Amino acid sequence: MPHCPKCGVTLKKDDKFCYACGTPVAKVVEEEFSVSADNLIEKVKELLHEGNVTRIIVKDEKGKVLLEIPVTVGVIGVVLAPWLAALGVIAALATNCTVVVERRE
Repeated sequence: MPHCPKCGVTLKKDDKFCYACGTPVAKVVEEEFSVSADNLIEKVKELLHEGNVTRIIVKDEKGKVLLEIPVTVGVIGVVLAPWLAALGVIAALATNCTVVVERRE
């Protein structure tokens, strides 16, 4: 489900404006990647450097959400450190993960 870039409210896929704050909402495209736990952190870092990613969701083999990272423009360094530490813990516990990436067109 897409989220409002301004207030974070969950929106319907067809919404063009946020019902809570009125902000125009760009079309969001989802992609899924299946990665091993060994490559999880590298894949997330690669996605963060692409720039057009708005949200990264990490799921286990059963589809349970393990971590959801909201990505905003200008997120760098110290702000990402706790997320990457959490990814390290997930990588230690899970064998295979699915990474869902939301991108704005």
